[in-house]
Amino acid sequence: MEVSPTLLIDQRPISRLQYATVWICFLMNMLDGMDVMVISYAAPAIAKSWNVRPEALGAVFSSGLFGMTAGALFMAPYADKIGRKAMIMLSALIMGVSIYLTALSTGIGHLIIYRFISGLGIGCMLASTAALASEYTPHKTRDFWVSFVIAGYPVGAVLSGLVAARVIPDLGWQSIFEIAGVATFVTLPLIGLFLTESLEFYLKSQPAGALEKANSILTRMGQPTYSQLPAKPARQAVIPVKSLLANDYKVPTIQLWSALFLAFATLYFLTSWIPKLATNAGLSMKLAIYAGTVFNVGAFFGITIQGYFSSRFGLKRTIGLYLIMTGVVMIAFRFFMGSDTLLLVFGLLGFGIQGGFVGLYAVAARMYPTEFRTTGVGWAIGMGRLGGIIGPAVGGILIGMGLSMVTNFLIYAVPTIFAGIMTLYISSKKVS
Repeated sequence: MEVSPTLLIDQRPISRLQYATVWICFLMNMLDGMDVMVISYAAPAIAKSWNVRPEALGAVFSSGLFGMTAGALFMAPYADKIGRKAMIMLSALIMGVSIYLTALSTGIGHLIIYRFISGLGIGCMLASTAALASEYTPHKTRDFWVSFVIAGYPVGAVLSGLVAARVIPDLGWQSIFEIAGVATFVTLPLIGLFLTESLEFYLKSQPAGALEKANSILTRMGQPTYSQLPAKPARQAVIPVKSLLANDYKVPTIQLWSALFLAFATLYFLTSWIPKLATNAGLSMKLAIYAGTVFNVGAFFGITIQGYFSSRFGLKRTIGLYLIMTGVVMIAFRFFMGSDTLLLVFGLLGFGIQGGFVGLYAVAARMYPTEFRTTGVGWAIGMGRLGGIIGPAVGGILIGMGLSMVTNFLIYAVPTIFAGIMTLYISSKKVS
């Protein structure tokens, strides 16, 4: 009798194939972070070049987030039908084309369209890589590995920030989009050559040639192979979105969506507006970009440390405390204005808010079964990004009204703290 793939992965050391899969997923999330943040780094230069108001830039930020929401809600679920690898390849192609074309924009309308299209790919990418990482890592360390994969996001944001700080002042804001587009295209052959499709996808969805493909993966992992495919689960005619709100999944799904909605509203307010708020506070354009970069350096450490603490002390407790702590730092931000520790505070904000919201992805990956895991992760991200759409747009209005950075941070501390409280009460039996 063949052992289930889940047990094989849980009971044996991680193989080179599994490490390669995790690292490719990490790389793709680096591109996600780069492609999300380039518009924020370019925003001060665009505003100066085109003489546009904050409200117009807020519409650009929100259009990208609207695309990410649509991608996560309506495209990512098809990974449960066509496979994680195919969706990751498609997402990278969409991102590369649209990001490169953004450099050719001549007005706000062009930016809004290209940011929406790139958002479609970004939304699919996060959901697909999180699901694939969860399916290739052991149960006892899964939270760490899912968080590690998504930690690629701030790494990409940091690297693109360092590049942006050097090239935008000298070559113009268009240069960073050209660089980001080319970097995304370069990864396409890497995905084709080194990324492995989900073993669980082959065994449960059973596309053409599934047995041979599954056995090839098992052989490369040094595992015993299957003589025949296991019984196929009952086929569902449509992508099972309704499954997320059925039976035992209904209440924890609503709790998870609520926490993500609130956390995303704050996260994308911060990631979109920190460079602009920093210039309003008197920092040079280069230092303002570095403020966003420090925010994402903090995010990388926050995400990886969160993964470690979650494995030891439980996901809900760790994430809830992360988010509540972030709200407290935002409330106390006024005490650091004008001090030498200001950049450090930006790092603390990145540490807390990104460590927290990424942990909620791990909650989603644990809550749902393979049959609709990408759907569950995608809809969790998508519902959260509805908050992400509102956050930057409202921020643009508040900044346009002349409210200071301190006042904006006080306002956004409220949803952050409520997100932490909601996380503590997620009632899924599969999440500790």
